[in-house]
Amino acid sequence: MDEQTRQQIDSLVASDRVVVFMKGNRSQPQCGFSATVVQILNELVPEYTTVDVLSDPAIRDGIKAYSSWPTIPQVYVGGEFIGGCDIVRELYGSGELHGKLGVTLPDLVVPAIHVTEAAADFLRGAVEKSGEKLHLRIDQNFQTRAYLGPEEPGEIASESRGITFHFDRMSAPRADGIRIDYVQTPHGHDLAIDNPNAPPAVREIDPPTLKAMLDAGKPLQLFDVRTPDERAIAHIPGSRLLDAQLAAEIEKLPKDTMLVFHCHHGGRSAQAAEHFRRLGFTNLHNLTGGIDAWSQVVDASVPRY
Repeated sequence: MDEQTRQQIDSLVASDRVVVFMKGNRSQPQCGFSATVVQILNELVPEYTTVDVLSDPAIRDGIKAYSSWPTIPQVYVGGEFIGGCDIVRELYGSGELHGKLGVTLPDLVVPAIHVTEAAADFLRGAVEKSGEKLHLRIDQNFQTRAYLGPEEPGEIASESRGITFHFDRMSAPRADGIRIDYVQTPHGHDLAIDNPNAPPAVREIDPPTLKAMLDAGKPLQLFDVRTPDERAIAHIPGSRLLDAQLAAEIEKLPKDTMLVFHCHHGGRSAQAAEHFRRLGFTNLHNLTGGIDAWSQVVDASVPRY
């Protein structure tokens, strides 16, 4: 590693108390290991710095030599190298990561699980056949994954109908009150999991309804997720162009704030709304048909393109 790269890494490590060298960034991790570290840190600290090693080959190779660690991601806390994905997961499970980050270790939550008899029969057979533990993981998007494997450090066990589920610290509170059934689907039988803790889905709002709410002065915020060039062609009065600075401001709003997103036809804005749903916002709307539908149905003076 050349001296210039070493000094650059020195500067990056010292730039924040928590620094993650990863593939992608906090909003868009580009590998599963980086995504796992981000999920854990998002649970514990509101602010930290990420360095996208994919954008700089010198940093990508240099950080491995700098840390004497062969893989990405890599986490530094207070200038100290903590480790990669597996070590961060172990430290999180044991509670040691909370101490390193100066975060109070929360009480363990043993979730209440409701399992139907049909689901219990299916899961019992799978566990007995494998001889391993049944794990349930619920990520920050409330996507659920069930799998069989050895017991992992720091897991929390909960039993229902003789079936023992193992959760990590992140998944346990998200699982409290879930109902698990075994149902027929078009593709065969499968587990159906109903989670009352999952945030509401993004709702569609049509142009006339949005126009009526704006005219009535309803408390909502309207965001345009198109490019600046597109906005120069046409825009909806009262909307604001979503950029990185505005996105950071939105994240500080109360989670029940009514947020409405629009783009040209509705695709990009739906993705933007899903991003904020993953951050815990519960009152999210996507303008059906985007600004093109607004031009056709509400305000013909807004140019179509």
